Amino acid sequence: MATGSEIFLTQQQHSELSSIAQSRTLPAGYVFRAKLILMLAEGVSFSTIKQQLQTTAPTIIRWKQRFRQSGLEGLDTYHPGQKPSVLTPALRARILSATRRKPGDGSTLWSCRKLASALDVSKDAVHRVWQEAGLKPHRLERYMASDDPEFEVKAADIIGLYLNPPQHAAVFCIDEKTAIQALDRLDPVLPLSPGRAERHGFEYYRHGTLSLYAALNTATGRVHGKTAARHTRREFVAFLREVLSLMSASATDSHHPRQSLRAQNSSGPPVPPTTSASPVSLHAHLLLLAQPGRDLVRQDRTRGYRPRHFHLGL
Repeated sequence: MATGSEIFLTQQQHSELSSIAQSRTLPAGYVFRAKLILMLAEGVSFSTIKQQLQTTAPTIIRWKQRFRQSGLEGLDTYHPGQKPSVLTPALRARILSATRRKPGDGSTLWSCRKLASALDVSKDAVHRVWQEAGLKPHRLERYMASDDPEFEVKAADIIGLYLNPPQHAAVFCIDEKTAIQALDRLDPVLPLSPGRAERHGFEYYRHGTLSLYAALNTATGRVHGKTAARHTRREFVAFLREVLSLMSASATDSHHPRQSLRAQNSSGPPVPPTTSASPVSLHAHLLLLAQPGRDLVRQDRTRGYRPRHFHLGL
């Protein structure tokens, strides 16, 4: 078996290797290889080197040959790594096409690493393609599909009220939020203090629910709001009276694209008009943009979207 007598070190090489072997900051592998070469240069046998450095004969032979060929530079490790992936148009199309298909393992969406593993590309390539195309598989958006064949015409009519309102008309966007819980904490709120955030008690007391009505004047951007303990048509019509009271006396027509309560068409005693009531026409497609899942929307669809007139006192 070969011995260390075959390696000859210059004074400079011996000095540099000794400095590396005694270092406590350099990588452990680099220090190990410097000690190995010094022991070979001193003529230490392979068996002694294997015992003292806890290594194997193939490792000794490999680094001995590297040092004889390249000197101290041969003791450095070089890992070329993976070749950079080139995002060709074909590869982009392949990634985008696979993204639009469901994963085959039963999961609901792709991740960068999962798709990269399936296509045998790097996760960074998948991430770059997704970022350039604006794809976010983890995001989910919802939409409502209308079964009304005249939906586009009615939607254009509603949108037209905002973009180009009729002359001498006040356009209000009315919405409501029902069943808002009025909660009150049983324990006092502990204020903010150094090193601690504001703390609230876990237990609370329910004071019932409230309904919030709001009307946005699309011309001025001002919002008029009101809370009510109930959400019947009496409360809603009363809110409409408040909205109409905010209008100038010269306004002759009021358009209210709005979302609606189920209670507005519920059975019950009608709201009596006031003696000073004046007819104010509401827009024919009031319920066009109502939220999905509301029963009132489907009921009104069967009624043909007839224009409705309320006698509201100004």
